[in-house]
Amino acid sequence: MKRLTVKTIREAAPYQQLVAEHGSPLLVLDCDLLTQQYKKLSSALPGVELFYAIKSLPHPAAIDTLHQLGASFDIATSGEIELLREQRAEPRHTIHTHPIKRDRDIRDALRFGCTTFVIDNIYELEKFVDYRHRVGLLVRVSFPNPDSPVDLSRKFGCRPDEVEMLLQKANALGIHVKGLSFHAGSQCPDASNHVRAIEACGEIIHRYNEQSSRSMAILDIGGGFPVEYVGDTAEVDIDRFCAPIRAALATLPEHLHIIAEPGRYLSAPSMEAVSRVMGKARRGEQVWYYLDDGLYGSYSGQLFDHALYPLTVFSDHDEREAAVIAGPTCDSIDVIAEDVELPSLNIGDLVIGHQMGAYTSASATDFNLFERATIVAINRDTESDSATNLLHLAYR
Repeated sequence: MKRLTVKTIREAAPYQQLVAEHGSPLLVLDCDLLTQQYKKLSSALPGVELFYAIKSLPHPAAIDTLHQLGASFDIATSGEIELLREQRAEPRHTIHTHPIKRDRDIRDALRFGCTTFVIDNIYELEKFVDYRHRVGLLVRVSFPNPDSPVDLSRKFGCRPDEVEMLLQKANALGIHVKGLSFHAGSQCPDASNHVRAIEACGEIIHRYNEQSSRSMAILDIGGGFPVEYVGDTAEVDIDRFCAPIRAALATLPEHLHIIAEPGRYLSAPSMEAVSRVMGKARRGEQVWYYLDDGLYGSYSGQLFDHALYPLTVFSDHDEREAAVIAGPTCDSIDVIAEDVELPSLNIGDLVIGHQMGAYTSASATDFNLFERATIVAINRDTESDSATNLLHLAYR
């Protein structure tokens, strides 16, 4: 079972400055850290085109930062398309990866300029008959991964032995299949499922290209690249994690264009949550601290994404006692952490959540009509000498 140990720091001035300016709760998006994550993954996967999975953190500052770095984008909805349009992202550097689409979703994407779509069954394939001269498809293949917190082959993807049937049907309908895609699972503990999927897809592509006059030229290796949350046994070394992936990709034909769909690895470390203690109570042997953010807000990933976030509190007290950290809503499930040892906190004190860029604000709700956290983007201009930016970075 994952157990949370809360870090204590005595000086909270940088965060207090942000709260004084913007109120609380906050989510502080550090664009410098987002840039660092993108460069690390690009270095670990040389020659692989990275399509940012917008769903993990659909914020204009994140899109703008990655766009300036030359990133491509993985879209799944018309709302995400509109976000890209507002940031003037290049449509030709997008793919539409949702395997299940309405006709209007296809039309919206085509109107934007996206022409590559993912399908995983014959019913979806048939939706593209009217658009067959305008699109190229990727067939998503299922490679279950019970060792990952979220097995993304449970809901989507066809079995490897079903791919040939879909390819034959596409040929009969005159629809071009450009390649294959897969997702090895969310927050993968190692790269073994990526390697298994790369090898299997490579064999399928090889057989198809030998028999067909129109070859497949793309392999999409999805996401699943891990970050550190509470309970991880070691620091994530992305270069070491990707080493088996690089070796597997090196066995594929040189003409194949390899792409990936990272979301969490890029966005998670780039954002912190800043909350205030809005109330406290002693219940039995424990003191309860109630924050102005919780499971229905920025900490929603604890429910939906199976993540437990590292926390920092600010206190001058050395003695600790058993405590509960709860969210603000009237629902008893809204508890962030139980049985944690904390120094005494006062109403108004700050609590910081780390690694909170991915699937936090994206899945927050309006339950009880508590205000969602305001997202404050810092270091959008890397040459800025803003005191807020520099002070914030001092706590990394």
